[in-house]
Amino acid sequence: MLGLAPRLVAKLAEQGITEPTPIQTQAIPHAMNGRDVMGLAQTGTGKTAAFGLPMINALLKAGVKPNAKTVRGLILAPTRELAKQIADNLTNYTKGSHLKVALVVGGAGIVAQTKRLANGVDLLVATPGRLIDLIDRRAVRLDETIYLVLDEADQMLDMGFIHALRRIAPLLAKDRQTMMFSATMPKLMNELAQTYLNDPVRVQVNPPGQAVKRINQSLHYVAQAAKSDLLVELLDAHRDELALVFGRTKHGCEKLYKFLEKKGFAAAAIHGNKSQGQRERAIAAFKEGKVRVLVATDVAARGIDIPGVRHVYNYDLPNVAENYVHRIGRTARAGADGSAVAFCAPDEMIDLRDIEKAMKESIPVASGTAWEILPGQKKRPNGGGGGGGRRGSSKPRNQGGGGAKPGGANPGGAKPNHRQKRRRPKNNG
Repeated sequence: MLGLAPRLVAKLAEQGITEPTPIQTQAIPHAMNGRDVMGLAQTGTGKTAAFGLPMINALLKAGVKPNAKTVRGLILAPTRELAKQIADNLTNYTKGSHLKVALVVGGAGIVAQTKRLANGVDLLVATPGRLIDLIDRRAVRLDETIYLVLDEADQMLDMGFIHALRRIAPLLAKDRQTMMFSATMPKLMNELAQTYLNDPVRVQVNPPGQAVKRINQSLHYVAQAAKSDLLVELLDAHRDELALVFGRTKHGCEKLYKFLEKKGFAAAAIHGNKSQGQRERAIAAFKEGKVRVLVATDVAARGIDIPGVRHVYNYDLPNVAENYVHRIGRTARAGADGSAVAFCAPDEMIDLRDIEKAMKESIPVASGTAWEILPGQKKRPNGGGGGGGRRGSSKPRNQGGGGAKPGGANPGGAKPNHRQKRRRPKNNG
């Protein structure tokens, strides 16, 4: 398969992987020839194998063991969840071989990670912050690192990891192969590619920013105060199926998860205020079906690879348009179908407009009527509580939209202002 060593192909077959995905078909041959690769593909399309298998194949063929504290191949990921997912996949691909895979992320004991690196590793998956901590402790050397992968590079830019990358990259071997994968193509990505890649070949599956076609998208125009009632109504229709619900803030997600528990749903939450252990336990319970509804901030938008996720709810629309595609990419994985439901409150209309512009398509409306964007209305501040612009700066074009009755329980926000009924209640989550 694609020129990979027979023993590696056999190992993949044991795991049920017999046919390459489109991104793997395009990327692996170039990577096997030593070319730098810039891959554009949505989440759930098999990117880990696209960059991981060529490195594993080359390392198996070389048969060279790493020196103390060194790394042969480095994979950088923006979130702990995504890094763990990558490390798990690479560990499965290398099972039974002499290759050693290690994972280093924040929120876990650095002493244990230091010991793991002491004898050197073949493949290291890391979040940039923790890797720099280990470099500062002289627990790891990168001068013998001949493979570098930047996964979800666009999110690294969004999260400010460019500064960490500028510090890490000069420490690597000058003669190296670099691969960069992303689901979207913001302007800064070209600059990143020009800086760190040498004459890369560009491979692409879906046009950047477009959602996977197997995802059935729908949109509800609904007041913030009515969102929770509508969510319960929709979740009730498929209580036995896995659903992922995205909110904007840690506080809002925690309140929403507790609200859903009171409504009888087996729910959990993951966000930045949860410890790494809590996040891993919640994801494990979700994978096993013990938890049916997982409420998450964007910390999980690119780090959950669970084929059983059938439904994704954007309870709050993301402030960064590209994150919408990453969120809904948590469903319709591994060839399955899935649904993605978006809720849009009045002050989210600018976010919705930006999302549809980025995707170059409109999301089909399931209920409600589009809210009017009034002069002077501003985009919500990134990471804020959802009250961007003036309170009440949007209003429905008629009063019939919403998809649920206003005034219901609203874990993500305060009670409506009844003296000014057309004004949107402040959203705390």
